[in-house]
This record gives sequence, C-alpha cells and structure tokens, in this order.
Amino acid sequence: MSKRAVVGVVGGSGLYAMEGIANAQWRKVDSPFGAPSDEILFGTIDGVDVRFLPRHGRGHKVSPTTINYRANIDALKRAGCTDIVSVSAVGSLREDLAPGTFVIVDQFVDRTFAREKSFFGTGCVAHVSVAKPVCGRLGDALEAAARAQEIKAVRGGTYLVMEGPQFSTEAESHLYRSWGMSVIGMTNMPEAKLAREAELCYATVAMVTDYDCWHAGHDHVTVDDVVRVLLANADKARGLVRGVVPALAEHPEACPRGCDRALEHALMTAPEVRDPALLEKLSAVAGRVLAKG
Repeated sequence: MSKRAVVGVVGGSGLYAMEGIANAQWRKVDSPFGAPSDEILFGTIDGVDVRFLPRHGRGHKVSPTTINYRANIDALKRAGCTDIVSVSAVGSLREDLAPGTFVIVDQFVDRTFAREKSFFGTGCVAHVSVAKPVCGRLGDALEAAARAQEIKAVRGGTYLVMEGPQFSTEAESHLYRSWGMSVIGMTNMPEAKLAREAELCYATVAMVTDYDCWHAGHDHVTVDDVVRVLLANADKARGLVRGVVPALAEHPEACPRGCDRALEHALMTAPEVRDPALLEKLSAVAGRVLAKG
C-alpha cells in the first residue's frame, strides 16, 4: 500500500528558489510556533506535489541561530509534506571530500546551544529516538538520482552542526576531525530532530563549498572561490531535486524505517494532565497520536 507523496525541500545557502516547478505559487503558511523563514512555494514536479522553503529566507536574511526551525517544520507539515529533502552548504573535514562534492549524510553530532529543539515540553512531554536521524529510503533515492545525473556524491558521513554564525577556530576544526566528523555546517540541527518529532521522513544533502580551516591550503582560498563553488552546487542541487522528486512520488503507507511512527510510544505525559494550549499547538506535528488520547 502507498499514498501520494508531498515532497518538502528545504533550501540552504545559495538555494533560495527552485526553477522547474510547475503551477508555482508562494503562499504564507501560519504556524503556532511563530513565523517560518519565508513563504512556502507550492507547485509540482512531474505531477508530484512539492513544497519549497528557503531556510534562510529569500535574500538570506535569517542567520543559522535565529532560524525558527520549529515554525519551518510545523509549516511544512501543515502544508501536507510527507517527506523532506534538506539541502545545506557545508565545509569539509576530510581530504577526500573536496569542494563540489555532495554528501548524503546518515548521522549528526549536535553542538548547537541557543535554539529551541523540541515541539514538546511542560504540559506534554515526549521523547523520540533519533538514533537513525535520516530516512534511508530517501537516502537511497537521492543516491540513485545523483548517480543518474553524474553528480559526485558520497553516501554516508557525519555532519557536525555548530552554533555559528562564526566559523571554527583551527583548534575546533582539528578536534572535530579527530572525532571522525565528515562535514561541518550550522543548520541541520535541530531541523532533523524536529522532522522526526513531526513524523516526517527526512534526509540531507550536504554540499561541500570548502575545506574548513584545518586544511593547509585553506588560507589561499578566496571568498570568490567559495561563492563560485556555492553557486555551482546550488545549480546541481536544483537538478538533483528535480531528479529525485519523481522517484518519491509514492509514499509507503508505513515508512519501512518507522519515521512516520516516531511518536507511537513517545508521549510520557498522562492524557488527563496534558496542557490544552500546548496540545492545540501540536495539532499538526502530533495530531495522529493525540487523536488516540
């Protein structure tokens, strides 16, 4: 059994618009968690419903720390999304992951500290598993689409998410390399955790723009060089999205990885003491389980 998918695309640095979307229309989607980064672009690709949201807003006006991640994920869920493909610009922490490489990551290390990281809290407590933070089904589709378009993509790797907005010190960069991290960026946490709480299938394409400051030749790289790679990556990312969306047209009735059942046994607060005001805010992200009482 399957159902028609609605594919959400979260665009990172350099990816503020999506060409190739038919019947495109920007629409405001309200969220009880505040204002999303921007309106959401509704449309279709090869007949598949798509919802595009620029993470930093059009014109890159929102910093990594001040992005309202909860509002973004809640708005995408309210817009009908079943799957989310996240696109992010990152630095490389490995010699073999050169600028221009795409990494379909499978793990995260969250080093952020100034962000709201859960939809739940006092009045309705929940604990979800993020042991496997990305949906392998989406990863498979992204890997196949990248191969078909001859995009240099590596499957698997760990994305370290730092707070920012400053980049790493050399000491930090070397530390993260010693931990075995693959890439470093500022935006995929708590985004991935919130997608899991919202029972959405989620995957990340991390687009390498540069080597982090650990690299001996990094000081010779100019801002122009980085921007050039960023823009080239964005063009490839648009092609990758256009290629992967048709492969995701049918969403399984039950995700084989369990993403869409993440809240099944996660709610800890007894129904009789749950906060009605918080439950109202949770109507989109947790409506499936809240309806059970």
